[in-house]
Amino acid sequence: MALALPDRRLGIRGRLMRLNWLLIALLTVIASIGVVTLYSVADGSWSPYASRHVIRFCAALVLLVGVGITPLRFWLWIAYPAYFGALALLLLVPLIGETNMGAERWIAVGSFQLQPSELMKVALVLALARYYHGLEFKRVSHPFGLIPPLLMIGAPTGLVFLQPDLGTAILVALSGFSVMLLAGLSWRWVVVGAIAGFAAVVTAIQTGLIQAYQWGRITAFLDPTVDPLGANYHANQSKIAIGSGGIDGKGFMEGTQSQLGFLPEMHTDFIFTIYGEEFGLIGALGLLGLYFGTFLVAMNIAMRAKSHFGRLLTMGIALTFVMYVLINTGMVMGLAPVVGVPLPLVSYGGTVMIAMMGGFGLVMSTWIYRNQDTLRTQGAF
Repeated sequence: MALALPDRRLGIRGRLMRLNWLLIALLTVIASIGVVTLYSVADGSWSPYASRHVIRFCAALVLLVGVGITPLRFWLWIAYPAYFGALALLLLVPLIGETNMGAERWIAVGSFQLQPSELMKVALVLALARYYHGLEFKRVSHPFGLIPPLLMIGAPTGLVFLQPDLGTAILVALSGFSVMLLAGLSWRWVVVGAIAGFAAVVTAIQTGLIQAYQWGRITAFLDPTVDPLGANYHANQSKIAIGSGGIDGKGFMEGTQSQLGFLPEMHTDFIFTIYGEEFGLIGALGLLGLYFGTFLVAMNIAMRAKSHFGRLLTMGIALTFVMYVLINTGMVMGLAPVVGVPLPLVSYGGTVMIAMMGGFGLVMSTWIYRNQDTLRTQGAF
């Protein structure tokens, strides 16, 4: 029997009134920092990066609100179709995808370059939250209970790795495994998985599955003195730029490393370097504080949700968001290998923006419908 809850009688106006404005404000401030930094990257010009970033964020904000006011039961119902839709797009990449910088990761949709792997990160969290929502807790660590989620994680991870895109493949896998841990996976399986993962990495290196440039990035990270003009060039220039920013930075559009063109991929992977050089330690810590605040708001939403699906979904999205930040900032500061992961809402990129804001739309839906137990409610709306 359906459980009658006040949330079920919410109209459009009521849903809009229940939006979490703190979450929206934090995301808007972070994206605004991206606009300012992209303006600097283009040497004081709105074109081509900053203006498009504004337009994309505004469109993505509309998407967030639209996803957020849609009842959580609908996302429970559509979870598996969304996953298989994203998987189908990944399968299409080798057939109709476009190659850029030696990797085949994008599908052209008119003038827009769609990157299916970014959509998969959110779709995977959504599908795993759906799977564990209907699974008895005692089956979470049962061997037969592990097969479906491992297949769900392994298929997209393998497809992304073959593009090749090592950084995104790592993020897809980490996003999936984080949901498994949140669902209550036994630490015995975590240890077994860590050993198996290490063995898989060794096998991939020995068999040549990890390409030469990818292995070069790993060895460059392990020894920063190796190949300073080759594999270590990006990381070294990034560390020089961030270090030269000092406590309060060199000032807006005054970064020498960035303005003189020493840094690669300034508008995407290394944008945190530009920001750190111009605004210094204070600015960098402020941005990281905004990211941490967003994470705390999302976790608070998860803790207040009555639905197990909503809790897992929100925590999975929040952890994926944090992993983006940690990998990107660690990469540009020399604390992690250079693997090509953008800084969410700050780096230039349309699909990443859509995926992240769509993910936070799911978080918003959990907030608006936090009083619903989706196992005992019926109907899409």
